[in-house]
Amino acid sequence: MQLHTRTALAGAITALALLAAGGAHAQNKAEVIHWWTSGGESAAVQELASAFTKSGGVWVDSAVAGGENARAAAINRIVGGNPPTAAMFNTSQQYLDIIKEGMLNDIDAVAAKEGWDKMLPAPIIGAIKVNGHYYAAPVNIHMPSWFWYSKAAFAKAGITAEPKTPDELFASLDKLKAAGLVPLALGGQGWQEYITFYSWLAQAGGTDLYLKFFKDRDAATINTPAFRKVLTDFKRLHNYVDAGSPGRNWNDATSMVITGKAGVQIMGDWAKGEFANAKQVAGKDFGCFPGFGPKSPYIVAGDVFVFPRTKDPVAIKTQQLLATSMTSATTQVAFNNKKGSIPIRTDVDSSKMDLCAQTGLTIMKDSSRHLANPDMLLPPDVVGAVQDVLSKYWNNNQSVDDVVKALQSAIKG
Repeated sequence: MQLHTRTALAGAITALALLAAGGAHAQNKAEVIHWWTSGGESAAVQELASAFTKSGGVWVDSAVAGGENARAAAINRIVGGNPPTAAMFNTSQQYLDIIKEGMLNDIDAVAAKEGWDKMLPAPIIGAIKVNGHYYAAPVNIHMPSWFWYSKAAFAKAGITAEPKTPDELFASLDKLKAAGLVPLALGGQGWQEYITFYSWLAQAGGTDLYLKFFKDRDAATINTPAFRKVLTDFKRLHNYVDAGSPGRNWNDATSMVITGKAGVQIMGDWAKGEFANAKQVAGKDFGCFPGFGPKSPYIVAGDVFVFPRTKDPVAIKTQQLLATSMTSATTQVAFNNKKGSIPIRTDVDSSKMDLCAQTGLTIMKDSSRHLANPDMLLPPDVVGAVQDVLSKYWNNNQSVDDVVKALQSAIKG
C-alpha cells in the first residue's frame, strides 16, 4: 500500500499539527480503527474496549471490514489530517512508510515502563521498534499455520491419531475424502491461498528453505528440488478442497470444521476464536497441532496498533493509556482467550487458557522455534506480487517450471 506524494504527506503533517493545536480533549476519548468483524473477533475487541474503559478512557469503535480496507482507511485519514487515535495493522512492514514520514507518535514511555525490551519476542521487537523507537503496541501473537481438525470428522473417517508428517497428513485427507467429507476446508481468497503456501513451505520444507525464500530472496533456491517439491505438494492440496471453495470467507471455512462437514483447516489461530464462540472445547470437539514434529517452526505474526502523530498532550496521554491497557497481563489473557491468539508476554497466568493456547505459550519460550512471518521479512509490494503468483498457480493449470520463473521474478521486487 503506497502513500501519495511527499507534498501531500508534508501537507498532512502540517494539518495534523494544526488539528492538534485546536484544543485539548475534554476526556480520554479514543477512536480506534480495526477490522475485527467476525463473531469471535467482535467478542475479543470488546475486551480491549472494556479494559480501556476501566482505565478511565472512552472507546470509540471504528470497525472496517477487511484488513486491506481498514489499513487504507486509516492511512487516508492520517494523510488527510483527520487521524484516529489508534489504528490497527499487522505485525509487519505495513506501517514503515508512515513512520518514515514522521506521521506516528512513538510509545517509548510505555515500552520503557513495561520492560518491552526484555518481555517481547525478538521477531516482534524487530517489527515494532524502528530506529530505536517503539511505534506500535502489539496485542497478540498469532501463528498463521496451525492445523485445525474436527474430532467427529476424524472419527467418522477412522483417523485415530494426529498426522505427524506431511505424508501422514495426505493419508488422513484421503481417508476423509473416502468417508464423503470435505478433507480440507479452504476459503479460496488470495491471502488464504498464500497462508496455505507459506505454512506448507515452513512446516514441510523447513525453516532454512523458508528463510532462503522470504528473508534472503534467493532466486536460485526456488529452482531446487526441495522447493519444487513444496510447490508440487502445495498444488496437490487442491485435490482436497470442495467446489464451493473459491471466494469463501475464512470463518465460513472454519464453520465447516466446527460442524464436522470438513476435516482439516490450515489457518491462523484466529480461527480458534470461532471455535470458542461456538462453545467448542479444544481437545474434546476439535484438535489443533502447530506443525509436524516436536521442533516444528512457530511462525510469529500478530496485530498491533499504531498511534498517529499529535502534539496535544491529552491525546498523547490517551494513546499511552490505550497502549498500557491493551498490553497489561489481565487484558492479554481476556483478549487472547477470545481472539484465539496467545499473549505477547509469557508472564501471564496460562491456567485460564485452552489447550491450543497453552501449547503455543510453551513453544514461545523456546526461541529456537520462532520464525518471523513473511510480512515481517518482505515489503508489502513484494508480498502482493508473490501472493498473485501463488494464487494464479493454485487456480489454474500451470506447470511448476512456469511458477518457478514467476516467483523468481516476483521475489526481486
